[in-house]
Amino acid sequence: MFLAVVLLLVTLSVQGGNGEEQAEAQRPGHISVVIVGATGDLAKRYLWQGFFEQYVNQVSGGNSFSFYGGGLSPTSTATPIFFEIIKNVSCSENTSPERCAVLKEQFLRLAQYHQLKTLEDYQELAKHIEKELQQEGITEAGRLFYLSVPAFAYADIADKINNSCRPTSGVWLRVVLEKPFGHDFRSAQLLSSQLGSSLKDEEMFRIDHYLGKQVVAKILPFRVENKKFLDPIWNKHHIERVEIVLKETLDVKGRIPFYDQYGVIRDVMQNHMTEVMTLLTMRLPVNMSSTQELLQKKLQIFSNLLPLGKNQAVIGQYQAYKTSVQQEMNKTKDHISLTPTFAAVLAHIDEARYEGVPILLISGKMLDERVGYARILFKNNIFCLQNQNSVHCKPKQIVFYFGHGQLKYPAILVSKNLFKPVLMEREWKEVTEHTDVDVLGLPISDYYVQTPSENREAYSELISHIFAGRKNSFISAENLLASWGLWTPLLSSLAGSFPRIYPGGADNGDMLNLRVEGKDISYSSEVVIIGADQMSGTSAKDFQVMQGKFRSADMVSAWSEELVERLAADIHEAAEAAVRKGGVFHLALSGGSSPLALFHRLALHHFSFPWRDTHVWMVDERCVPPTELESNFNSLHDHLLQHVRIPYYNIHPMPVQLNQRLCVEEDAGALLYEKEVRNLVNGSSFHFVLLGVGYDGHTASLFPGSKISELGDSLVALTESPIKPHQRMSLTFSAINQARTVALLVMGKGKHELITQLSRVKDNPDKWPVTGVDPADGKLVWYIDYDALLG
Repeated sequence: MFLAVVLLLVTLSVQGGNGEEQAEAQRPGHISVVIVGATGDLAKRYLWQGFFEQYVNQVSGGNSFSFYGGGLSPTSTATPIFFEIIKNVSCSENTSPERCAVLKEQFLRLAQYHQLKTLEDYQELAKHIEKELQQEGITEAGRLFYLSVPAFAYADIADKINNSCRPTSGVWLRVVLEKPFGHDFRSAQLLSSQLGSSLKDEEMFRIDHYLGKQVVAKILPFRVENKKFLDPIWNKHHIERVEIVLKETLDVKGRIPFYDQYGVIRDVMQNHMTEVMTLLTMRLPVNMSSTQELLQKKLQIFSNLLPLGKNQAVIGQYQAYKTSVQQEMNKTKDHISLTPTFAAVLAHIDEARYEGVPILLISGKMLDERVGYARILFKNNIFCLQNQNSVHCKPKQIVFYFGHGQLKYPAILVSKNLFKPVLMEREWKEVTEHTDVDVLGLPISDYYVQTPSENREAYSELISHIFAGRKNSFISAENLLASWGLWTPLLSSLAGSFPRIYPGGADNGDMLNLRVEGKDISYSSEVVIIGADQMSGTSAKDFQVMQGKFRSADMVSAWSEELVERLAADIHEAAEAAVRKGGVFHLALSGGSSPLALFHRLALHHFSFPWRDTHVWMVDERCVPPTELESNFNSLHDHLLQHVRIPYYNIHPMPVQLNQRLCVEEDAGALLYEKEVRNLVNGSSFHFVLLGVGYDGHTASLFPGSKISELGDSLVALTESPIKPHQRMSLTFSAINQARTVALLVMGKGKHELITQLSRVKDNPDKWPVTGVDPADGKLVWYIDYDALLG
């Protein structure tokens, strides 16, 4: 292969790492660059351009380069594709067309493609590199492998590199790894251990491209340069809150198979946003060049962050995501994904300096604009009595603006009512002429604005750091595991939670607005019902509603399959909470057809349900033998009880058949059941009661006109139904309204008219029995599917 006639001297300033790393970075000789996954999207969009820029910037000097593209495809197939990609690299604006053509031609002559699939392929590559070095008589300086492949392939490739491509002693080896680095703490720990068996820690460069963004890289230097201004105000007495926001307008079409496994928290929060948070809050190191000191300061922040739980996060999912999942992953129409595409997380640092200061991390797809920033909002103790537009009364803030949005370019903005920041580096400049834009509540003229003198792409920046052996801009194993240690408990607590569905873009309106109360975060609006007049031509079939209010009680609404999943999850959660607290869970279930799908869900999908500690009771029963198909207990047994491992003595059918006769007053079956309830259920308060609603408004077996008020304090009563079989046994409102949670399940288009009427009528249990459901000390939740809610 043709080696570089033009020699390159890596004259990068080495600011991080130890003396050996610096010596290695500057040691002259030949450098082999291998990108594994050379024709993939990342390589196509960023990597080859970054390596070309590195080549161009260092033309002339004492190092030579060769570039290898590698992948699973055979060389004959992939080589034309590979060269089409690298032909598209571009020169900077200040490079003449003639010189650019020469540079590109030289770069192309230095590149070739190799299939890298088996150990033998890697051995052949190593032989090729060594042969070229011998032929040219050039000393080797180092080998750089960039793994632009799925994370599951890292360990295998690292092993192949270690066993076949490791250079001789004195020559450096650097292996670059792209996120994701694991799926949670345990998988990250396993991956770290696997990689550690093949590579030394100093040989691994875990890349987070956000650390290559010029504004992010400037956060610590900015804090140091402006220390005399910031030290007095960088604390709880002056900071109102910290916001780290990444908003995107695009969806995730084409990335669904990857994204559905990860979601927004794993995709950007655990890595990019966490890194920004640590840079903003860590104590400043004495030696900015010390990789070890920087790591220790970051780890101190992780150790002081309060644990993240379910109350510290809200999640959402854009409306069209479900359809994309079904299409791209070949799922059926009833498949539901709970993967969040939006999340807001509230963090706090348990440290005197930041005590009580909320740190908000917010990111999502299909939002109103594409923008990224970190904002430190300061308290303002100035009150302007007359001139409300005075600069002194406007927000006091520092904004690290990553790019896009209204401003379009990366910048650091300091409101003029704070201080004028120092400008020390020649690589940054002050912007004094502004277009008429507002940034986070202030016109741009109310800020001091600094921006990079020359905008550089993040990957290009980080590639230069890799060549320099500078590790400050990369993620260490300790840093990675500390981050997963923070996020894994939150991810576990959110598993099974239903995200709020939002339409996307400007139509989101106020749906994703947030409320912070103490250390908890929630959506500011609980009602998320979208009326036909708000749907802008979208049919009700296309929209999903998760939470709202109905008759002043909580409501959960979704398509029927989703709704059943949610109800089953809520019952499971209630069961585990009750068993943890008191060792037992009392569940009362009603009859009818509506709960059948729920029974199937509980039996087939909730294998960890605590059935051994659960007592199942009947809400109502028809006065027929329990072996007949019309029996509610028969249905419950066939669809649920026979499929789960519940002790027989924990099952409590209603005694409708005594002394070989059905529901005879003298047999006192209702009194027997009431006595059983009072003996076994603490305070006669069921943990969870599931009810349905009939077309006439009846619930349980409490029917209109049955003089419900005359049942008094009885927990169980014999009642009359207007349809056969007429005789019933039922829990009364005295029993139902003592429950901790009562769920009313309403499904089907046939119930739409009933739901419409119920939304308008006042409480009148004699006419509309279901309006008598009103738990005294518990909560009522309506579970209504869209067919019933919207018709």
